[in-house]
Amino acid sequence: MQFSLFTFILSLFAVSCALPVVVRDVFVPPVTSPSTGTVWVVGSQQNVTWDISNAPAQITNPNGQVVLAKGGLLDIDHPLATNFSIMDGSVPVTVPDVEPGVDYTIVLFGDSGNDSGVFSIVPATPALELSV
Repeated sequence: MQFSLFTFILSLFAVSCALPVVVRDVFVPPVTSPSTGTVWVVGSQQNVTWDISNAPAQITNPNGQVVLAKGGLLDIDHPLATNFSIMDGSVPVTVPDVEPGVDYTIVLFGDSGNDSGVFSIVPATPALELSV
């Protein structure tokens, strides 16, 4: 009985070694904008950009998502952009009405995740009322 169990285990090992190896192409494009020191204004349109120059021929998950993070905490429930091709290299977003701060980052999800440099979000300047 021990010999047949050993033979069975050895056979499973041989079959698993004979299976083709599937290479997963993981693409982690660096976010180029916003970069460290950038300032975004609440309500403004901005472009999130990333470098696609070293993309592999086959990408496991080509669908992108852009998420805002503050102090390292992701706001995954309110993505800034979804369902775009990671091969686009950029996506427009509207800066949400969030607490002003100097510790924001953008995280680009798709085949993998990559974040931007730390940047600031400031409130929109209220329009001045002129009296005559």
